[in-house]
Amino acid sequence: MKILVVDDEDIVLDSCEAVLEEENFEVMLVSSADEALNAMKDGNIGLLLIDVKMPKHDGMYLMNEIKSQWPQVPVIVMSGYYTTKTIKDAIKMGAATFIAKPFEPEELVKAIYKVIKKGGK
Repeated sequence: MKILVVDDEDIVLDSCEAVLEEENFEVMLVSSADEALNAMKDGNIGLLLIDVKMPKHDGMYLMNEIKSQWPQVPVIVMSGYYTTKTIKDAIKMGAATFIAKPFEPEELVKAIYKVIKKGGK
């Protein structure tokens, strides 16, 4: 499965890449919502891991675009600036789950396998 990781922080992208490749996932890294939408057009993305706070277009904008164009693709939202409202909004918009940053590698892997097992719902 190919996982698209969208975050404006290199350290998060690098960490996610290391953890996910260790689990034998194909990983694609982008640092903006616009890059993510272009990557989605090229196809074959099985799951997205999206940061909430990003410059220009945030993760909520991106999730809205993803869910309108590729509703079958599961999205996991991650944020270091989360509130109950952010979590509720993300879930209401169609996020499969939410993960708080910073997270341990095991938390990320567990969240991804849980979403895959549920079929992205």
